[in-house]
Amino acid sequence: MAGAVAEAMAVAVAMAVAVAVVVMMVVVVVVVMVVVVIVVVVVMVVVVDVAMAVALVVVVVVASVVVVGVFVAVAPAVVVALLMAVVVVVVHIKLTVLYNAFRFK
Repeated sequence: MAGAVAEAMAVAVAMAVAVAVVVMMVVVVVVVMVVVVIVVVVVMVVVVDVAMAVALVVVVVVASVVVVGVFVAVAPAVVVALLMAVVVVVVHIKLTVLYNAFRFK
């Protein structure tokens, strides 16, 4: 019984961590975007050169697409890695429970 409870708790914790990591990644991406946009707006206000402003906007858009692309590519890998960790923990708990059951017979 204790093994099942520990197992359920381990799975719940790992799931929570996986969700938290993805949420944190999203937050980081959003914060980076906001900071970049603010910097670009400030620079555009200071530098009134239109060509420069347009170039900055293009760079920001490209950078944003790259950042989002990397995030989308990395997030599933992180979640899969965490789920694999859950599986390892669960299997370890199962083996420990089985070992103890046989040892104390």
